[in-house]
Amino acid sequence: MHRIPLRPVRWQRWSGALVAVLLTLTGAAWLLLHYSGAEGDLPQPAEALLMRLHGAGAFAALFGLGLMAGHHIPAAWPLAQRHRHAGQRRSGLLLCGLAALAVLSGYALYYLTPEWLRPALGWGHAVAGTGCSAAGLWHGWRRHRGHPLGHHPGHHPGRQHGHQHGHQHGPNRERHHAP
Repeated sequence: MHRIPLRPVRWQRWSGALVAVLLTLTGAAWLLLHYSGAEGDLPQPAEALLMRLHGAGAFAALFGLGLMAGHHIPAAWPLAQRHRHAGQRRSGLLLCGLAALAVLSGYALYYLTPEWLRPALGWGHAVAGTGCSAAGLWHGWRRHRGHPLGHHPGHHPGRQHGHQHGHQHGPNRERHHAP
């Protein structure tokens, strides 16, 4: 039986981290620029560039969320029912919920929101985005406590599990359990 790795592959982890950093930095920089001037001032020249970069990052984040929704989430969900992985489910649910709020509020800010509601929704979007970054760090940190989901001692990525190191197949094979 071939084990499907639950942990996203390296390029997905790095891409996700870079996109999260891009979104966090461009969002924070925009907030600082936008609210640093006196009321009534014209927008800072860099605000438009920051919003363009933030929007590009948002499209990349949507692509990454689609990758996670297609494989990682459905594959890890049943394993997260186990008591030792219940924290992963909580942090993953929080991450997904905050990501959904960030996506919906960002869409509403760009396409739907009247001017009088934009400041309040904008701050809500900033809180959801910041929370999403924090939840992503928490979810990744929780994975490093103990063994990652789907990873057992003696398992080496890129090798067929059970074909090296004298592992046996069938009902008498040795089972590895996290401490």
